[in-house]
Amino acid sequence: MSPEIKHQATLRSAAELLARHPGAGTDEIARSAGISRATLHRQFANRDVLIDALEDLGIREIEAALDAARLDDDRAADALRRLADAVAPSAGLLAFLMSQAQLWDRSDPNPGWDRIDHRVQDLFRRGQRDGDFRIDQNPVWLAEAVYGLISSAAWCIHTGLVGQAEFPTMIVDLLLDGVRRQEGS
Repeated sequence: MSPEIKHQATLRSAAELLARHPGAGTDEIARSAGISRATLHRQFANRDVLIDALEDLGIREIEAALDAARLDDDRAADALRRLADAVAPSAGLLAFLMSQAQLWDRSDPNPGWDRIDHRVQDLFRRGQRDGDFRIDQNPVWLAEAVYGLISSAAWCIHTGLVGQAEFPTMIVDLLLDGVRRQEGS
């Protein structure tokens, strides 16, 4: 197995573990990857380097989900549903990354987050322009609300409070319809 493939396997294993157990230490991360702690440290000099690599992985996965969701096709609400479906496999990693203050407190944040933000905000702007979404909410806030709902849904699924199949519905229906009781329900 090539060093790059080993590196990616370790990274994926760390992503899966840390999405479920954000406080896992290097011994647990190495064990979950089936490698020694020394090997983990050769691949990632310290936890910060590992978190940076996970950030790059997360950004790539979220951008791939944005591409798969075809955000510019048909109604914005339909695109939002596709986005929720497409991001589901990476939701735990996104939730973990959002909890890492070191990513947000730096003076030079990863530009991938800006690319993601712009695409999601543009989806809400289009929905507002087309009359699908209310116009009294800032698209920046709506994008942040989506990220928060994705993280919360991932946690509820992880803890067994709800099933994986409910993921897109929990996010999109709550975002689009709020918590008000609908007529006839």
